[in-house]
Amino acid sequence: MKAAVVTGFESPLEIQELPIPDPGPGQVLVRIECSGLCHTDIHAAHGDWPVKPAPPFIPGHEGIGVVEKLGSGVSEPAIGTRVAIAWLGSACGHCRHCISGWETLCEAQQNSGYSVNGTFAEYAVVAAAFANPVPDSISARDAAPLTCAGVTTYKAIKVAKVAPAETVAIFGIGGLGHLALQYARIAGGFVIAVDIQDDKLAMATELGADHVINASTTDPVQAIKDLGGADVAVALAASPASFDQAFRSLRRGGRLVCVALPANDAALNVPIFDMVIGGKSVIGSIVGNRNDLADVFALHEAGRTRVVVVDRRLDDVNAAVDEVLSGRVTARVVFSL
Repeated sequence: MKAAVVTGFESPLEIQELPIPDPGPGQVLVRIECSGLCHTDIHAAHGDWPVKPAPPFIPGHEGIGVVEKLGSGVSEPAIGTRVAIAWLGSACGHCRHCISGWETLCEAQQNSGYSVNGTFAEYAVVAAAFANPVPDSISARDAAPLTCAGVTTYKAIKVAKVAPAETVAIFGIGGLGHLALQYARIAGGFVIAVDIQDDKLAMATELGADHVINASTTDPVQAIKDLGGADVAVALAASPASFDQAFRSLRRGGRLVCVALPANDAALNVPIFDMVIGGKSVIGSIVGNRNDLADVFALHEAGRTRVVVVDRRLDDVNAAVDEVLSGRVTARVVFSL
């Protein structure tokens, strides 16, 4: 099979021919149709985070494909089933996090494209229980970004407990942000989109943002305060400065939801007095669980969301990474296999 492989953190990905993996007990083999490019894949390839993957490995955790082979002990999903392979490749299923619906906090979890090989390949194996069914009416091209960008931002809006008529500021309009603003609107929020590129802000307007702010030409904190402040600010740009702006844009009682993971173990300096006196909260939000992904697919199947995709071939993976890092991609890159 063809696969894009990280051979070292200082090296570009290599397109290699590798043996098709065989599913082990409790696993299935999936023939991948397409896979989205998440910023996490770039962080993984560059070894940006404190807990690093071990090269060589195959990135990718927005993979959509068809089950082709079952490992021992597996009867479902059946061969021929369309499934999604998400960031959460498996979890123990019995710890306090798993049994309380927070399997994404399981300390024994495996992560696709990070601790186990992912979906930048023509085939991938995944735990059968975590091969998420994809409705037939959703194209693989749309389903791929929903598998991470969608479920991550859906969960962020969910944990923020956005209420109707609250103001939600989305910092970073791209692969995640263009979906986050749609989920905020579904929850009944008024949305302020913040980015540094006019084409992304134009996309935000088209998708229903009530206000847009170009942070490269306007102070977003003051602009949001002039609009009354944000009840919720969702930090999706991998920039510590953006997190700081998001917190300072909050009105009293506001909630900052931290989603992006900047490199170099970045820190957020929160003014304690302002947080206490203003009753503000800082919330970390990791990806959603399997039920959340089913919700995301259901909303899309019902026509409530739109996915904006830029198509690329897996052979062009390094050029696509450069495009994302330079900000030239409006929303989500999806590789066809």
